[in-house]
Amino acid sequence: MRITSTSYYNNIYGENNKLNQQLFDVNKQIASGQKIQYAHENPNIFIDTLRLDDEITTLTQTRDSAQSAFKMSTQTDTTIGDMVKALESMKVKLINAANDTQSDSSIQAIAQELRGLKNNLLTLANTSIGGQFLFSGTETAQKPIDENGLYQGNNKSLEAFLGSGIKQKYNITGSQLFLGEESQINRTITTNLPQLNLTGVYGTSNETYITPSSTIGDLMGNTAATNATSTSHFYIQGSRSNGETFKTKISLDPTDTVDDLLKGISTAYGSNQVDVTLNANGQIEIVDKKTGSSKLDFHMVGAIDFDTAGTDTANITTNIDDLQAGTTDFQDIISSTNLLYIKEFTKSGFDPSNPLNTFEGIEYDRTNFEVAGAKLLSNVSQIVKADNSYAVPSTKLLDVAGVSTLIGEQLNIQGKNTSGQAIDLQINFGASSSVSGTVNGVAITPFAIYDASGIATNANNVTYQQLLDVVNMGLTNSLPTANTAVAYNTALGNADTNASTTLDYAGRIVFEDKSNPITQARVGIYDSSSSDYTVTNGSSLTFNANNTLTIRDPKTDFFTQIEEIIRAVEENKKRADGSDPTDPRNIGIQNAIQIIDDLSDHVGRLQTQSGSYSQVLQASSDRSDLLIVSTKMLQSDVIDTDVAEATLRMQQLSLNYQAMLSSISKVSQLSLVNYL
Repeated sequence: MRITSTSYYNNIYGENNKLNQQLFDVNKQIASGQKIQYAHENPNIFIDTLRLDDEITTLTQTRDSAQSAFKMSTQTDTTIGDMVKALESMKVKLINAANDTQSDSSIQAIAQELRGLKNNLLTLANTSIGGQFLFSGTETAQKPIDENGLYQGNNKSLEAFLGSGIKQKYNITGSQLFLGEESQINRTITTNLPQLNLTGVYGTSNETYITPSSTIGDLMGNTAATNATSTSHFYIQGSRSNGETFKTKISLDPTDTVDDLLKGISTAYGSNQVDVTLNANGQIEIVDKKTGSSKLDFHMVGAIDFDTAGTDTANITTNIDDLQAGTTDFQDIISSTNLLYIKEFTKSGFDPSNPLNTFEGIEYDRTNFEVAGAKLLSNVSQIVKADNSYAVPSTKLLDVAGVSTLIGEQLNIQGKNTSGQAIDLQINFGASSSVSGTVNGVAITPFAIYDASGIATNANNVTYQQLLDVVNMGLTNSLPTANTAVAYNTALGNADTNASTTLDYAGRIVFEDKSNPITQARVGIYDSSSSDYTVTNGSSLTFNANNTLTIRDPKTDFFTQIEEIIRAVEENKKRADGSDPTDPRNIGIQNAIQIIDDLSDHVGRLQTQSGSYSQVLQASSDRSDLLIVSTKMLQSDVIDTDVAEATLRMQQLSLNYQAMLSSISKVSQLSLVNYL
């Protein structure tokens, strides 16, 4: 093979370019500090670099998200801690107020201090950071608590991004804090009329309260010769912890004890379901043994029916309406030979739906809603049996009802419409539920309760929205003129123009007259069989009741309970006392102490929860910082130039290049003379 000059110089040129490129590359690596600048230079390094860049970006986002959430979480923790301190201070003041040695001026001073603490709690509830309210859920621009103490936010959680598919909640919503639920709380209820021992000391300076060992004669006052042997009858109704309602009558002799009555009440709720005791004022307290249920309720009235010979009569056996002929609190003469004694255990100051009632304590659920300007307010929350949640408009009535089926049940709607006309309507639950009755004494056109498809609704499928619609139509005198879906919807539209009937945040019915600042409307809604004691089922549904007061409950209504506590001090009521007509459902200071304890525990648990969020977020931020450093080190190993190695390589390439140039120079100087 012959090597020509052209081949020789081409080879030299190629090697020269190759070494020059290598020297250029290594100089560029030293100057830039990176092994490559473009993907084509080394695809493997480029791919690894992109992957590590993505990991660093993700970790940085995670760190930033965790740090931002940490700021809100720690502020939430601090704010709730301040709430706990305020509640502790309130408890100290309540204990002072419970002391009988306090003067009226001292009590009012304590009440003012409690008002100040409530205002502080309102301020804390509306705390914001960086323009974001802490307790509004995801509606961070919405002030959570309005001037009436009502929650305006939502129950949605704010979440921090902590990695692929990993999120961490970092806020405590106002729904949790102010309206939350404690599943380990046992609902506790109490009657509100103190019960004195009426044997020989009533009305004297030696008055004492009933105890479990007191006799029924001591409780009922039947010690006169005319009724010393008469049996006392106690009419009881309410609901159990599973939402099932009941009615029963307990009959006891004068020599039986109050403890026998308490045992009879306990038996009415079922085996080992409740604890029934007396407090220091002779009031009956019932504790639900099942935690997390808000459905326990109770009402009782006692009566003695006898003739002047002391013999029981049969007038009061099956219908509680037989007791509604009295004119005094304890005795009514039905005839010259027939006497009736009534013993009330609960009063609430409600107007009775039945105007013939002269003893408020007789009524349980046949009571009118409270009037508040343009509004009518019910006092019984509608609680779903399955999960203890509040009913919403879409909830079926059956989900709340204390019976297994609504077929055959009937609800009465009595009162006045917004024009002041008397209304007496009946909701008849059946295969096709319907409404009948009168307005101002004139029969209405009966109509079915239609669903959105225009079909008459089965009793067990009727929703609260449909009930609210019927109430709204009845109270605005906007009833259907024909039994058709078209007439029904027309009447409904007219009613909605004049008024609204809704469920509030606690599942209570609220009617609002849109035309009058002070409404003429009045309404009571109750089961038509409420007074019938021939059946053991209680009222299928209860909306407004002269029932027991709540001392403890799994559900929290923070600012409403705080207001109840303050009112107890302002009115200087040591215990509940329904005999005071100004505020018969006042819980009293003793019960307020229990409520403040439960509120403190509830808020304290949420503070612990908020603290745990902060710890997780701080740990995530620290972990992200470490991973960012580690990933950057890996990236440096992949992409960064090893300067020492590159410098050595550059020196080697330089020597090679110089050697090559030297060789070329020497070879280029050779001629044929050198070979002769």
